[in-house]
Amino acid sequence: MEEKGYTYKYPRPAVTTDCVILGFDGSKLNVLLIRRGVEPFKGRWAFPGAFPGGFMNMDESAEQCAQRELMEETGMKADFMEQFHTFSDPERDPRGRVITIAYYALCKIQEVKGGDDAAKAQWFALEDIPQLAFDHDLLLRNAIKVLRERIHFQPIGFDLLPAKFTMKELQSLYESILDVKFDRANFAKKMLHADLLIKLDETVWPTAKRQANLYSFNIESYNELKQRGFRLEF
Repeated sequence: MEEKGYTYKYPRPAVTTDCVILGFDGSKLNVLLIRRGVEPFKGRWAFPGAFPGGFMNMDESAEQCAQRELMEETGMKADFMEQFHTFSDPERDPRGRVITIAYYALCKIQEVKGGDDAAKAQWFALEDIPQLAFDHDLLLRNAIKVLRERIHFQPIGFDLLPAKFTMKELQSLYESILDVKFDRANFAKKMLHADLLIKLDETVWPTAKRQANLYSFNIESYNELKQRGFRLEF
């Protein structure tokens, strides 16, 4: 990269990106965490981004930085990633004045392993989150809050469910995100009425005694509804 000279005397805080990576295991919402292999907070769990590689390079955007760090620390690439907040408390990072631009990403759960300065990577159910480094508990709470708002306007399952899924899997996803329990018949009626699903001529046997229909998302219908504006009420 071409060397540039900066002559202004204003303070220049460091900038990082942190990414809250969310996945669905079929029954619960999970979060991908990285165990830090370096100080500060060595051994503590954190989100990808809180590592030396998470500092933004001069020639990349915030999203490029977030995607790069995600790949370096987990080997994953997120198809859906959205910026949700900037955290700038002067005391949030013991290394110095560090501002972080936070993203959340929706990914299908897969095997991951830590890379670079990460000692280990692991998926955790929301109720089993260990003590986190830095202010990442605050990042997580904010990310879940935003996701619960978005789920009324976007078919979150596009990026969390397989291409074919049962109504029970879809309901479990929404219940896990919203932390509520729905009546099975009413939930199915509402989702089918929204015209976001395609009922397939395929079934599976979740148990030896019960057969379940398979569905897929109707992306064309979703795009039309999105242009007009819609909201799913539960």
